[in-house]
Amino acid sequence: MTQPLARFPITEDDIDRVVAAFYSRVRAHHMLGPIFADRIDDWPEHEAKIARFWKGSILHKPGYEGSPMIAHRRAGTVQPGHFPVWLGLFDDTLRQELDPIAAAGWSALAHRIGKGLKMGVEDVGRPKGEIPNLRL
Repeated sequence: MTQPLARFPITEDDIDRVVAAFYSRVRAHHMLGPIFADRIDDWPEHEAKIARFWKGSILHKPGYEGSPMIAHRRAGTVQPGHFPVWLGLFDDTLRQELDPIAAAGWSALAHRIGKGLKMGVEDVGRPKGEIPNLRL
């Protein structure tokens, strides 16, 4: 069985570079920095884990273990309003680090994942039995 093709033209080194650049910006961000600093003790390990996530999502590489939904829901400090900020900063990083085709492809994937994570975080605070808001 052959491995599926990458979703768009990108290398593992590109992914590592984008993840490192993004988290450098996150640490300096007035809103996102404290949220991440409250949960992350080992930045190199976190960046390696997130790079494995993206390599799996984009390049179909094995190696990521975990559930982004559970991690974001359990954090307790992640709010639905943080996702547009996170995605904006991520999009800026993609545009700075990658060619336009790779940046657009990765951005589209990140926005699709972010939409699901945002809905999951919103559901954490929803009273039991209340109908979820499916409009974003």
